[in-house]
Amino acid sequence: MPYEWLPVSPNEHRLRAWPHRSLPTTGFVWFIGLTSALLSIPLLAVLGSVILWALLPFIAAAIAAIWFALRRNARDRDILEELSLTPGHTTLVRRNPDRTVQQWQANSHWVRVAIYPTGAKVTDYLTLSGDGREVELGAFLTPEERKALANEVRSRLANLRGTTTL
Repeated sequence: MPYEWLPVSPNEHRLRAWPHRSLPTTGFVWFIGLTSALLSIPLLAVLGSVILWALLPFIAAAIAAIWFALRRNARDRDILEELSLTPGHTTLVRRNPDRTVQQWQANSHWVRVAIYPTGAKVTDYLTLSGDGREVELGAFLTPEERKALANEVRSRLANLRGTTTL
């Protein structure tokens, strides 16, 4: 799952969540290299002729477009959400791809975890509410991951409050 609970202390829980990364850096290098090699195979037939110079800019433009699209996609997935749960405060910090930071805080005793099965931006929309605001958590996760995360957050909040259920 693209989230992890970091070990801090018994009275503090810290979660990091990020979008799926299906193409790591080494995969990107291999994909661009293989694509370049496969697109240059037709050039072998026209080596030494004027047609090579006519085809070369189009092949280079195709490789550059693929490079740009994959890099743009990687930048758009550069999101990190950090949730900190303590007996006194719950804090959610979201770092967006454009380097802006959004922060939300509430008293842990009043924080509620909700899942909206339908009618929201995504299926099984996960939110935290408290201090008069409702914020989303893990919109980039799959519906099953959001359900599992909601149960884990509920459980950890209950443990911090000294109860067994919410």
